[in-house]
Amino acid sequence: MKGITKEFGTFKANDNINLQLKKGEIHALLGENGAGKSTLMNILSGLLEPTSGEILMNGKEVLINSPGMANKLGIGMVHQHFMLVKKFTVTENIILGSEPNKAGVLDKNKAKQAIKDLSEKYGLLVDPAARVESISVGMEQRVEILKTLYRGAEVLIFDEPTAVLTPQEIKELMQIMKALTREGKSIILITHKLDEIKQVADRCTVIRRGQSIDTVDVASSSQQELADMMVGRSVSFKTEKKAAQPKEVVLSVQDITVQEDRGLEAVKALSLEVRAGEVLGIAGIDGNGQSELIQAITGLAKIESGKILLNGEEIQNKQPRKITENGLGHIPEDRHKYGLILPMSLEENIALQTYYKKPLSEHGFLHPKAIKQYAKKLIGEFDVRTQNEMVPASALSGGNQQKAIIAREIDRDPSLLIAAQPTRGLDVGAIEYIHKRLIEQRDNGKAVLLMSFELDEILNVSDRIAVMYDGKIVAIVKPKETTQQELGLLMAGSSLEKARAAADQESGKERSHIEQ
Repeated sequence: MKGITKEFGTFKANDNINLQLKKGEIHALLGENGAGKSTLMNILSGLLEPTSGEILMNGKEVLINSPGMANKLGIGMVHQHFMLVKKFTVTENIILGSEPNKAGVLDKNKAKQAIKDLSEKYGLLVDPAARVESISVGMEQRVEILKTLYRGAEVLIFDEPTAVLTPQEIKELMQIMKALTREGKSIILITHKLDEIKQVADRCTVIRRGQSIDTVDVASSSQQELADMMVGRSVSFKTEKKAAQPKEVVLSVQDITVQEDRGLEAVKALSLEVRAGEVLGIAGIDGNGQSELIQAITGLAKIESGKILLNGEEIQNKQPRKITENGLGHIPEDRHKYGLILPMSLEENIALQTYYKKPLSEHGFLHPKAIKQYAKKLIGEFDVRTQNEMVPASALSGGNQQKAIIAREIDRDPSLLIAAQPTRGLDVGAIEYIHKRLIEQRDNGKAVLLMSFELDEILNVSDRIAVMYDGKIVAIVKPKETTQQELGLLMAGSSLEKARAAADQESGKERSHIEQ
């Protein structure tokens, strides 16, 4: 990609970017939220056309004006949010839109054989007959990879591929990516996880504010150098914090049961407590009841049985506003669905939780000047980067959308702050900022409940870690007394005793290997 520029009105999302991908390499694309990575990859995959610049494949200029054209040229994208039909089988999902036929009739046997051959060649073992709704998240990702390979992809774009995987699944994915490049495939890896870049990437192109800063060899670059290059300043990876001083119980969840959409039990007679002055982290593979637990506490889901006490008062099955007024702040898992009204202005979004109270309104009438002043104050205090407070929330980068939500929730001074996936899809600079704010809340005597699929985040920020599996808490451990390996085994359903024994055995093997 040479001199790629993409303009939206007067705004340049990409400004003269160069990116070169070699055959058989894994090339990382690194940049802050809003740096222009997605725009660049949308151009390569045919979803957008560049304002200027050119794309060459094997030395020849090509025109990529649609996803279909990208497929024909051998470019495929493995999306962060899987594009699968849950009710379909693995085979039906892989061939969807590219169905083989014999005299106008679907040739499923041919499709199954092609998928079997691809699976064996690349070590992507999946059951072609299984329904997608019954397989694990890691298997779903394998289906996404097979979809691109089935269409003949030679260049694969992986967009934040490890966001919802366990450590064991991440390890398997890294092996799959290396196997693909050994067969001559070329991979562009979009990720914020610097340790993953160090593990698998050959080279890394850093983008900052729409411009390519540099392309470096990963082996000769440290994580710190990559992070500093991406953000443009020195970044701290470790959240500095003193030991927790937990006090009274703020949240008490007592034997609650919650059903999911299909009527099955997602949370099963679960109990936990969160105290003032501590961060309780909830670790688990996506789909084990964490989301339903958060929704039940925040009033977004009905509980079938049990009690939830906030500051000593029962809040189960109450309206969300009643619960927030009782001392709850909520940074939701899906900021677009539950955190913001995207077409509305930033100032309106900041006022969403308090617009009906003084000084923002009185006697049922809004005070626009007071709302504007309030929004400006929070935008300044929480470093929300925006042209002004009147832009729609949809115009902000993911990191700044998240900062706006955090500003709104923290400013209300809640006694319990629930942070669900607070740094999902964010860069190291935004992550550093959000972690500092969570610890600041803890140090101010607030209770913090952190739910995250990122084990680094759970280990770095939490004072205690509750591991969820199949709707239950299987263990509560302290960060200093556990490891990622042990947490991964607990998240897969192992008991604490078995997980500790297996983790000890694995670390013993690693020590032996190092000594040899």
